[in-house]
Amino acid sequence: MNRQLTCVTCGSTYPLEDQRLRCHCGGLLDVQLDMDSAPSPAAFAATFESRLPSRLPPDLSGVWRYRELVLDVPPDDLVTFPEGRTNLYDLDPTPLGLSALWAKHEGENPTGSFKDRGMTVAVSWARHQGARALICASTGNTSASLAAYGARAHIPVFVLIPEGKIAQGKLAQALAYGAHTLQIDGSFDDAMYAVEQMATQRNLTLVNSLNPFRLEGQKTIILDSFFQLGQMLPDWIIVPGGNLGNTSAFGKALIEMKALDLIDRVPRLAVIQAEGASPFARAAQGDFQHFEPMQPETVATAIRIGNPVNYEKAVRAIRFTDGIVTSVTDAEILKAKHDLDRQAIGCEPASAATLAGLRRLTREQVVRPGESVLLIITGNLLKDPDTTIALATGQTAALGIPGAAALDACANEPRHVPSDPETIAGIIEEELQ
Repeated sequence: MNRQLTCVTCGSTYPLEDQRLRCHCGGLLDVQLDMDSAPSPAAFAATFESRLPSRLPPDLSGVWRYRELVLDVPPDDLVTFPEGRTNLYDLDPTPLGLSALWAKHEGENPTGSFKDRGMTVAVSWARHQGARALICASTGNTSASLAAYGARAHIPVFVLIPEGKIAQGKLAQALAYGAHTLQIDGSFDDAMYAVEQMATQRNLTLVNSLNPFRLEGQKTIILDSFFQLGQMLPDWIIVPGGNLGNTSAFGKALIEMKALDLIDRVPRLAVIQAEGASPFARAAQGDFQHFEPMQPETVATAIRIGNPVNYEKAVRAIRFTDGIVTSVTDAEILKAKHDLDRQAIGCEPASAATLAGLRRLTREQVVRPGESVLLIITGNLLKDPDTTIALATGQTAALGIPGAAALDACANEPRHVPSDPETIAGIIEEELQ
């Protein structure tokens, strides 16, 4: 299918090969599909389903399997593990009065987060264009993903991270995969400003979600869910909100799927932010008439962002889907994380904002009894082991979380016992009573 870059603000267009991050007016860019050249919905579905038995690398990917709706990249330039082979889990809907509840676990991607879906596209396109180096700002997951895909593509990688504000599991990945890791004395938003300036002035390829090709990969979370659910989507799709790349990508996916007649009903998006990092939720309260960045602080490091670059695209997504934006406390996030973890849907804190947000939206009767909901779990439990251990050992107060005492019931501390088998057996029997 034919494609071009289109400004979401003024509508100006550019060739795909034009190496720019923004329009001349400063607006964000979309990869725009030529809908007139699209095949029928049945032809799309038949093509995508026919690739399931294939062992070819693009077909094994839950991103490139949908390549007609992603990007045309020569096979020799593809950088894939493969990624996107993530499961969709049934959860019990009855406590919330729902008809169905699912969790799409993007933490099952190769580097443990949804970022891999976008990174395979951004890095493949960068390789196709002969990039000399790749750069990103990161709260952790982007750096881990870029480091891995850059290593596979044999392209140098530079990542900027806020010093002391990144979970150790994510930092370990970036270091292990060989990225040049630069810790700045500032926030993620400071790092984001720096990498955009350097990308423009120093001929470096930026792969944050400001890069429109990143979002083409992240669209496939919705496409994949659609086919896993038997070519249907639920009433609600709930996603954490940080830099708002997924919000933007999901909105774009739904706009395109509706235009292509793949769906006849558009699900509502709910974006959940942490209260301490909630500029999008605050803007939503005034119908997006005013946006004000904030200094972010939350235990959910993946969404600790105060000035999201994808704001305009995210507003479009909320408007198109009649969506909602809200926020939850860190204590609510960690309680939801505990409850998801106990169902073996292990996740990092930001992912649990989805369940915490769903609970709030059902209390407020925004999500109504009998409706169906899909939670997007964005990152693996092992991304932030320190917070998981603190939660399990009753140490959340040390993290500075208001209301931490309410989380004491989530504790599951290891017990020190003698090595005597009889004593151990007695403890086991006591627990089994």
